[in-house]
Amino acid sequence: MTASTSDIEKAAGALRAGGLVALPTETVYGLGANAEDPTAVARIFQVKGRPPSHPLIVHIGGAEHLDDWVRDVPATARLLAEHFWPGPLTLVLRRGPRVPLEATGGLETVAVRVPDHPVALALLSAFGGGVTAPSANRFGMVSPTTAHHVRAELGDAVDFVLDGGPCEVGVESTIVDATGDTPSILRPGGVTREDLEAVLGCPLAVPSTSRVRVPGQHPSHYAPRARVVLVEPEKVVAEAELAQELGHQVGVLLPAAFADAAVKAHAVVAVPDSVAAYARGLYGFLRELDLRGCDLIVVSLPVEEGLGLAIANRLRRAAGPRPTV
Repeated sequence: MTASTSDIEKAAGALRAGGLVALPTETVYGLGANAEDPTAVARIFQVKGRPPSHPLIVHIGGAEHLDDWVRDVPATARLLAEHFWPGPLTLVLRRGPRVPLEATGGLETVAVRVPDHPVALALLSAFGGGVTAPSANRFGMVSPTTAHHVRAELGDAVDFVLDGGPCEVGVESTIVDATGDTPSILRPGGVTREDLEAVLGCPLAVPSTSRVRVPGQHPSHYAPRARVVLVEPEKVVAEAELAQELGHQVGVLLPAAFADAAVKAHAVVAVPDSVAAYARGLYGFLRELDLRGCDLIVVSLPVEEGLGLAIANRLRRAAGPRPTV
């Protein structure tokens, strides 16, 4: 834990004053505001350039506070909270009266989680309330996994940045719709589908669309400045070299199975063999290729099991159609 007790007290004071605080979690850095202050919550949307219809996640200090923020909690949600909190699991439940509609995008549901990071938990304890905190970056761009990423992207728009070191998981939390009789995964993330199914004792669907709006569902999301092109693993080298010959500054996320291949490209990042290490480093890799001046990134999807499902989800969104200006 790198942030001092003094830093945490200053951050808690900034939240009480209606300010924005960047806080570390195990997944990515969040841009936090007092969850009960509609004006502060509105500042998050303004700073990020985020559409107000996109709901935020409310971070709380422990599962014992769940009923303070939501209502009609089903047994399956309590079971998941018991097993995975603190941790990278977000539960979508029915909104309680403490949560303003500004935080939910106007919905009667709210996404809630307990982060598994000592600095985030210390801040929540010192503040004594809930903190809405989407990723601390411009809307649709690559999420930050270090305090440096936050400062470089948002600068003085953030009132206080808590440095908790690099994020351990590196991709956002898994979002589970727990409002109905049958839970479903609305966003794959740091808790795997397999782990959830083992606890619930039943298969979970991962629908491509949902009646419930949650973070991370925009067609283009988690995207670097460079255009992202998805190809099969065995075609990464050839696709990259062709694009380079056509005049692109090509960045390559080289699959571990082809780590020995010599690639004629502007910049090459070797993907770790460990899927956990890949998830931890993914956003940093995309930022690095941007910083090295790439205008196109060639990458393949990992096997979609375990954390590979979350990585594949992020890469598909990064390669999604960009909004036209």
